[in-house]
Amino acid sequence: MIKELLGHAHIGVTAGVYAHVRLRLQRDAIDTLSNALGEAIDGNDDPSAAAVVR
Repeated sequence: MIKELLGHAHIGVTAGVYAHVRLRLQRDAIDTLSNALGEAIDGNDDPSAAAVVR
């Protein structure tokens, strides 16, 4: 099982670590998409001009 390979005593530790990483990656992807869509809609080439919504 993965928890043993990683040296975690409980599966909850493994699940908590990877759930956190997955959530961060999802937020990063949403921010990237939001920036890209903001540029396309506004016609602005400056990525810092797009508002980030969380």
